[in-house]
Amino acid sequence: MSIIDTLPDASTLDRDKLYAKYKSKIIENSDLDRTLVSFQANRKLPFYSWFKYKEGFSAELVNYVIENLTTSKGVILDPFAGLGTALFAARRLGWDTIGIELLPVGFFAMEARLAGESIKPHTFKKELDKIEKVDWSDFFDPSFAFKHISITEGAFLEKTERNLAEYRAYIHQNINNPNVKKLFHLAGLAVLESISFTRKDGQYLRWDHRARKSRSKTQFDKGKIAEFSPTIKQKLWEIYKDLSGNRNLDQNLFDSQDKKNKSGFVDLRRDSCLEVLPTISDHSIDLVITSPPYCNRYDYTRSYALELAYLGIGSEEIKSLRQSMLSCTVENKTKESILKRFYKSRKQEKVFDLVQRVFTTQKAFHEALDFLDELGSLGKLNNSNIPKMVRNYFFEMAFVIYELTRILKPDGFIVMVNDNVRYAGQEIPVDLILSDFARKFGLKIKHIWTLSRGKGNSSQQMGMHGRSELRKCVYVWQKP
Repeated sequence: MSIIDTLPDASTLDRDKLYAKYKSKIIENSDLDRTLVSFQANRKLPFYSWFKYKEGFSAELVNYVIENLTTSKGVILDPFAGLGTALFAARRLGWDTIGIELLPVGFFAMEARLAGESIKPHTFKKELDKIEKVDWSDFFDPSFAFKHISITEGAFLEKTERNLAEYRAYIHQNINNPNVKKLFHLAGLAVLESISFTRKDGQYLRWDHRARKSRSKTQFDKGKIAEFSPTIKQKLWEIYKDLSGNRNLDQNLFDSQDKKNKSGFVDLRRDSCLEVLPTISDHSIDLVITSPPYCNRYDYTRSYALELAYLGIGSEEIKSLRQSMLSCTVENKTKESILKRFYKSRKQEKVFDLVQRVFTTQKAFHEALDFLDELGSLGKLNNSNIPKMVRNYFFEMAFVIYELTRILKPDGFIVMVNDNVRYAGQEIPVDLILSDFARKFGLKIKHIWTLSRGKGNSSQQMGMHGRSELRKCVYVWQKP
């Protein structure tokens, strides 16, 4: 008897009805592919190679959306800004932009890019020339030692960790220009993975066996661990070449087009979009392009733990950060009471009640959730908190979609990149559920663009439930 034979039967009646309702909107868009809806296409562009950040979509997708859905410039918003791809790509085309980002790593990288715009290349080159003959050990100061949190302990060789302290002390003692400082620290962030025993691996950090931390039965060998000094110098030279336009890439970082559109602004706000969106004026945004965290258990506070520690974010602050981010991990607690108090403090109890009603009456979602609850009670899930995570994710996304609808101008578009997910063989049609939320809040579902190739099961899921693709989607919603 296979594992799947031991699972209870699941009704899909409500999900089938929801699919029938939106079937005509699901359109395979041959213009889209995996590189376009992921970070991969950005590899050819300056800035995006400075810091390895795999979340998000490409600048090319932003260009495509603007070209195909809009006729005039205005204000673009990304409530999950990441590295600011939507913001900087749209600004090149003359748009004003607003970005909301809670994770300090992405926010710091966006600030560093803006800092780069304020630096003349020769100013940065002077600081680069100075470090060619620097002996880092001359600058060691224990107060600049890497402040580990529990999950990063042992990430570096002893020599590497000392080099990091020396580098950070050197920046503090010898670089006065705050914008140059920010770029030097971004370079420090950017090399952490390559000089460590770790590799980002979805939900967590994967540890090389030489660190003697992994409990996995299979030994992970990362290969050669990069040395600090040549690696940091190479990264700084890469940044300089982008600043000066000397790298053979598809476009310069700050070209004449940017200069022509200097009237456009980039407004960065570091906070949860659940708190920022309600403060934005009605009908003030022309276009939203975003990709929220997926409902896939990825914990960005763990995968970016080294970078957070470099920025001085301690264990308690990271725990708080994890709870403040959109719920997509099994450790997230419900924000229902927090959101209720928040809307009450703004005298908007009716808004909270409306969003809660839309959430609780979405039958297809609760059909899937009820089955996950049943599997959890039978011990058939690999983590009993999965149903809670799924509920929290959709509850919070309902508030995000309501607020985006409110602040969008008539005829404006929301374009959202997201994936469907599957747990214990049960597909959760994220695209259809979120689109139904959007319709109930007053948006028109124009398209649910899909890629020609969807997302396959994990090897574990295929072994239990067979191979079937999940839709990889770009939703296009319009405000009448």
